[in-house]
Amino acid sequence: MRQGRADEYAEFAAVRAGHLYRSACLLTAGDTHLAEDLVQETLGRLYVSWRRVSRVENPAGYAQTVLLRTFLAHQRRRSSTERATDALPDLPDDGPDGRDMPLRLTLLEALARLPAKDRAVVVLRYWEDRSVEETAQAMNASSAAVRTRCVRALGRLRELLGEDLGEYARP
Repeated sequence: MRQGRADEYAEFAAVRAGHLYRSACLLTAGDTHLAEDLVQETLGRLYVSWRRVSRVENPAGYAQTVLLRTFLAHQRRRSSTERATDALPDLPDDGPDGRDMPLRLTLLEALARLPAKDRAVVVLRYWEDRSVEETAQAMNASSAAVRTRCVRALGRLRELLGEDLGEYARP
């Protein structure tokens, strides 16, 4: 790769890595180690095809799609359900960073209980704020399938979290 393209890729990766990581954390329902692996694999795939990727209309959207497809491919592997431990670390005090911890853990636990494709739809539609059509294109599915998955996933989240989420909101 020429130096100019390499610099362009390095700048893109530096700017987008944080957003990719946050999306990966949601997709993996809080598994930060797997999220880091997914982001690394996504950035590696983008590097290999950067000449083509840099010419697309929306490289950031393309990167999100690569991340999603990397996540779904990982979920299809048998070893993807292996976990080192199921115990959570001690929770921090209610300091400035720990204020929202119970809410985050509750939401991540609820996301973890959704099937991978339903979780992906929720993250793309409501975290990434993508349209139904954009989500369908990213997932290689029809718009009707995305709408159905959205209804099913949100219904399941309501079952898990309860209809009134007010107890989790800040006072």
